Amino acid sequence: MTKDADQAQDFTHDIFIKVFNKLDAFQERSSFSTWLYSIAFNYCSDQLRLAKRLPTTAIEEELEENRAESTETHLHEETLHIVKQAMGKLSQKERALLRLKYEDGMSIDEIAQLYDLKPSAVKMRLKRSREKIYSLCAQHVLN
Repeated sequence: MTKDADQAQDFTHDIFIKVFNKLDAFQERSSFSTWLYSIAFNYCSDQLRLAKRLPTTAIEEELEENRAESTETHLHEETLHIVKQAMGKLSQKERALLRLKYEDGMSIDEIAQLYDLKPSAVKMRLKRSREKIYSLCAQHVLN
C-alpha cells in the first residue's frame, strides 16, 4: 500500500501495538486473520489519507533550504564585515556623508544644506566615496 519499505515497517509496528491493545475487543465473529487484516487495512488507509491532507516536505529538501539560508547568512555577514573594514579606511568626512545618505536617509539637498555645499558637490563626494568602498572591497576579495 505504501510503496515505501520504511513506512511499511512503521505501519506494521503501529498496527501490532494497536492489535495488542485491542485483543480484548476481538469477539471471534470472524477469524483472527480477518480481524487483523481489517485493522491493518483501516490503519493504512487512514494514514495514507492523512498524509495526502497534510503538506509534507522531504527532510532532504528542508536540509538543503537550511544549508542555503546558512550559506546566504554567512555570505551576508562576511560582506558586512568587508564593508565595515572598508568604511574604516575612509576619512571621517567620507564616512559621515555615506552615513547621512544611506543610514539616516537624508536627501542630497539636505546634506548639501548641512555642509553648505552645492548638491552637485555632495553627489560627487558620495560617488567618490562609493568608488573607494568598491575598490577596497574588491582588493579584500582578491587578496
